[in-house]
Amino acid sequence: MCLAIPSRVVSTDGITAVVDVCGARREASLMLLPEQVAPGDFVLVHAGFAMQTVDRETAEESLQFFGRLIDAARVAGESPDEVPEEFREIFARGTIAWGDDPAKPAG
Repeated sequence: MCLAIPSRVVSTDGITAVVDVCGARREASLMLLPEQVAPGDFVLVHAGFAMQTVDRETAEESLQFFGRLIDAARVAGESPDEVPEEFREIFARGTIAWGDDPAKPAG
């Protein structure tokens, strides 16, 4: 299973784009996208390739969810009983590894 996080296109140059994910900028190939993208558009990036475009509303919803998930990971490390209900099952299964810093996903 893979996880693609919405990334905002900052700039494009041919089949390459610079994308921003929560302040981190990376290059991504646009060669797999069937449509053109422009700065301000959102794309899902996996393994360095933009796989599809997403609308702003969907991207912002997803980014807010991931922000809440990161906050819940911090709480889980300090007070597991205070983890929000929407994330209790995830943490009970132990399926998320955040590395040394819960604010930064491992990898």
